[in-house]
Amino acid sequence: MTIDFKHRQYAHCESGAIASLLQHRGVEISEALAFGIGGGLFFGYLPFIKLNQLPLITYRKGPGDIFKSATKRLGVGVERFRFRSPEKAMAALDRALDQGIPVGVQTSVYWLPYLPPALRFHFNAHNLVVYGKQGDDYLVSDPVMDEAVLCPAADLQRARFAEGDLAPKGRMYYLGGIPEQLEMKPAVVKGINEVCRSMVRNPIPLLGVKGIRRLARVIEGWPQKLGQRKSLQHLGHVIRMQEEIGTGGGGFRFMYSAFLQEAAGITGDARFAELAVRMTDGGDRWREFALLGARVCKRRPGTENAFPQLANLLRDCADHEEQVFRDLARVLR
Repeated sequence: MTIDFKHRQYAHCESGAIASLLQHRGVEISEALAFGIGGGLFFGYLPFIKLNQLPLITYRKGPGDIFKSATKRLGVGVERFRFRSPEKAMAALDRALDQGIPVGVQTSVYWLPYLPPALRFHFNAHNLVVYGKQGDDYLVSDPVMDEAVLCPAADLQRARFAEGDLAPKGRMYYLGGIPEQLEMKPAVVKGINEVCRSMVRNPIPLLGVKGIRRLARVIEGWPQKLGQRKSLQHLGHVIRMQEEIGTGGGGFRFMYSAFLQEAAGITGDARFAELAVRMTDGGDRWREFALLGARVCKRRPGTENAFPQLANLLRDCADHEEQVFRDLARVLR
């Protein structure tokens, strides 16, 4: 069974899966537009939630939430499933494929054999699209790969039922009904409103720009509180969450900038394009933080006492984004 499905490479797995599935159904939508309509941009420093025994730092909404918000705002129907039994989950996948339906699934990166070993780690919220089967192998359109790949059934099953944080539990989904005319402008406005609320009007001090400032204070105190070895371990975790899991902090800012460029065309308001330039500048600031953080982790000369500098770079990111999102909110008034 093979569905006529066009593979495309994207920057991020979930927004890429949304764009791929919609494009398969004839909807012309970019990954950036799907990400923005889904209100994907976010920041959270959540020390009470552990990922590989280290505090969770997220630069995007929770797994599945971008897909849920984007399809809801576009009025697109979605069928979602979770399973307790791996056998029932694989059988349900086969039935959908037999009906000519490409299926999105949530998986663990670690158990996908087509990924290079250096990129396989225990992260259970990786989205991909399955669009066919050849013998015991599934045809997979993984948004982060440059070409479609084959994945053995046993490996895909294991990836769908990996244990640990964010366990996928066989989660799969596919599109249902699609309106004849998609209302893009209201969807764009709702997506922007959500991000403005979460970034600058969030009362919780661990979220949005407040969360960035909280992380800055925490990082500044790591050398005294944790010692050198643990400080470098925690900093390496921050950088990995920013640059390797999904598109990370800077990459998500660049994607959001591309979304704002499209928003300017959809709404006819050139101010969105001006704010897109400023959002790109914000992405550059996050990358500057990541570059210095990587040099500190590698113990490059001159970085022995760089934790206060790292904290100040984060404060600069927070100040910049607070002003951008407040100005963005004013455009919507």
